[in-house]
Amino acid sequence: MERTPLRRGDTVEVKSAAEILATLDGRGTLDALPFMEEMLRYCGRRFRVAGRTEKICDTIQFSRSLKLPDAVLLEELRCDGSMHDGCQAECRLYWKEAWLRRPDDDVASRPADGEAAATAALLDLLRRNKKDPADAKGGPGTCYRCQATETLKASEVLRTFDPRPYVREISSGNVGLVKFTTVMARAARVETLRKLNLWPRIAVRGTSSASPRTEPLGLQPGDWVQVKSREEIEETLNDQGKNRGLWFDREMLPFCGKTFRVRRRIERLIDERTGKMVGLTSDCVTLDGAVCSGEQSFGRWFCPRKIYPYWREGWLRRVEAPAEGRLTGTAATP
Repeated sequence: MERTPLRRGDTVEVKSAAEILATLDGRGTLDALPFMEEMLRYCGRRFRVAGRTEKICDTIQFSRSLKLPDAVLLEELRCDGSMHDGCQAECRLYWKEAWLRRPDDDVASRPADGEAAATAALLDLLRRNKKDPADAKGGPGTCYRCQATETLKASEVLRTFDPRPYVREISSGNVGLVKFTTVMARAARVETLRKLNLWPRIAVRGTSSASPRTEPLGLQPGDWVQVKSREEIEETLNDQGKNRGLWFDREMLPFCGKTFRVRRRIERLIDERTGKMVGLTSDCVTLDGAVCSGEQSFGRWFCPRKIYPYWREGWLRRVEAPAEGRLTGTAATP
């Protein structure tokens, strides 16, 4: 009998290495989505479903939303980049339903030696396929393959004004009625303003073509900072809304004036468009609890990826650690 698709709040168990290996093709993918080495540690463990990937943002072409079929997110499981040469993007992991089981499913017993062999075979498959010998344009260099770089190939393109993806957000249990109504009301307002050419493409921008200089703070993980006001951040941006190439995104505006703890300094990450590892030489940090909601930008509504925005130190100021119970922006580290 066909099982009901997984829903937000369901408890699942990640299948064994042998079972997952049986679902993968010669490139270590299922329906073009790679299973990654960073996911192997979760085999045999149980987690709650955080939501279905009915509508995720496109961070490769930036022009549409995507549906990743038959896949879910589990709690706050993120890639730590340990098997992709230290990529620090911390993307949420996608899980095909074929890699999961409900706890009440019947499971045949498996010999330990057989599982060890399957784990070794799975690791070999994944390691052989996590890098390509040339970059995406055919030039020399290392091109990495991961879920983020392959999402476009594994997904279906959604039309912005097709109502079905939005209906599925409720029917799948991804969002409740109150949030759905609130976000859609805002989306309707934004679309009206866009049609009237009253919705700026760049949310915050400066006046100069060059990036204004900002004082470095030398922030380290665990330091406390306050996000500056919109007006203060505007003074650090060029006329394209960037500071030394880093874009201040509309999704970052709700964090202005709030206090956060520095999560980490960002020094290297995989460019999803090219698969190349990019080294960052200028100051760049992420903040605990400050993640993209998908509710501020056109077309990203209900995206569950919770991407960590990147912050220049010039957009932040050092503050003392807040008194317990008075945190203004740390409300839960994702």
